[in-house]
Amino acid sequence: MADEFRVKFRGVRGSYPVPDGNFLKYGGNTACVEINVGGHLIIIDAGTGIISLGNELMQKYIESGTTLSDRTPIRCSILLSHIHLDHIQGFPFFKPSHLSSTRMALLGGVNYNETLEEELSKLLFTKSFPLDLGDIAADLKIVDLNETNYIIFKKNEDLPTVVRVNDLKGDEFDEDDVVVTCYKSYAHPQNGVFVYKFAYKGKTLVYASDKESYPGGDKKLVKFAKGCDLLIHDAQYSTEDYLSIYVPKQGFGHSTFEMALDCKKQVEAKKVVYFHYDPCYDDEKLDLLAEEYADDNAVMSNEGLEISLL
Repeated sequence: MADEFRVKFRGVRGSYPVPDGNFLKYGGNTACVEINVGGHLIIIDAGTGIISLGNELMQKYIESGTTLSDRTPIRCSILLSHIHLDHIQGFPFFKPSHLSSTRMALLGGVNYNETLEEELSKLLFTKSFPLDLGDIAADLKIVDLNETNYIIFKKNEDLPTVVRVNDLKGDEFDEDDVVVTCYKSYAHPQNGVFVYKFAYKGKTLVYASDKESYPGGDKKLVKFAKGCDLLIHDAQYSTEDYLSIYVPKQGFGHSTFEMALDCKKQVEAKKVVYFHYDPCYDDEKLDLLAEEYADDNAVMSNEGLEISLL
């Protein structure tokens, strides 16, 4: 639907997936968030949560027609916050990528002197998967991003346009466009992460996973996300685990629930969603954290949770 701005959580876990009966309430799949906005399907991160999304898209594709020529092709874009394994490991198993009729864009940051395509090819394909990245059947466009880019999703166009800030002429946007901006936070080893902001019809969503906060808060994030309608914020650890005298988590590049809630207050976000839970935290543990950090406008993420911004 052209006028919707709907977010669905597909994977909310950090580090590695957890296939265990004690993790069913919140889910055990790694990071993936589905956004349907302005007629576009935009996926943030490609952890194992992307697999169920791909299966649903395939089912809709098959049901859309009786022959290949009758069926409605799949169109989507994937934005990667970074290329640690828990944020990309589901991509080879994303079934729409193996259809020749699919058109998709894959966007993310470059690492040192290599391109995103080179990095993904080495990490996910070649020696670790039966196919090479170049064997993907879909019409796949891979784009290297940096902090100077605007990502513009225009009405009736399948894939986004990427424009450098210095190249903007002032007439690139209209009210029907979805505009995504980003910046790189270096509060996550080893090469930082992209924080994304989505703007559509006067509503804004900020995705800030895999970043650690600072004493007094992350002022750059506060400025970037100020007044947003929805803030998805890393909350991997309890404060107790973060400050543990035995195995402290400081410097691991992740935040606590307390940090996420404090950021929500500084940003003056209308709602914050706790995200990217430690894989050791089962449903009972997360229930306790949900009670401890309950707030009128703070929500625990779980697989299947949907939030509409319009």
